[in-house]
Amino acid sequence: MASRRKGRILAFQDLYSWEVNVKKISRSESRAGEVPAVPPELLEFPWLEQEKRAALEEDISVFSRLLVVGTIENIAAIDKMIKKHLENWDFSRLSRVDLAILRMSTYTLMFQADVAPSIVINEAIGISKEFGANDSYRFINGVLDSIKETLQKNPALRGTG
Repeated sequence: MASRRKGRILAFQDLYSWEVNVKKISRSESRAGEVPAVPPELLEFPWLEQEKRAALEEDISVFSRLLVVGTIENIAAIDKMIKKHLENWDFSRLSRVDLAILRMSTYTLMFQADVAPSIVINEAIGISKEFGANDSYRFINGVLDSIKETLQKNPALRGTG
C-alpha cells in the first residue's frame, strides 16, 4: 500500500529529526525510567516544507504519528531489543539514519502484531536503500531478521522488550 510506505518514510524522517534535534535536549531533562514525552511540534512534521505539509493526506499523517508516538513512548524497550541483536557492533556507532529505521521497524515488530514481519523488514530495507549508506540495507535486514526470530520464538517479548 503506497500510503503506508509514505507514512513509514515520514515517520522515519520524523524519528531522525527527533534523534538529531529534540532528543539531545530532552535527554538532560528526563529521569531514568521515564517515558520520554513526545514533543507536540514533532507530530506536525516541522522539517517538512509548508506546501508538502499542507498537501499531506490525513491517513498518511495519522499512520506516521502512530509510528512516531509508539516508538518514542517505547524507546527503552526498543533500544534494549536492538542492542541484544547487534553482532560485533556498538549501539552508539549506529548511524542516525539506520537507528531511526531500526527503531521504527522494531516498534512495529514488537507492538503491532497485525503487521506481517516480512512487510516490516521489506519496508525497512527499501527505506534504507533510499536514505541509508550503500550497505545499510544488509545490516538492517540482519538485525531485524534476528529480532523477528527472537519474537517468534518468545511471543511474550512482544510489547514488553
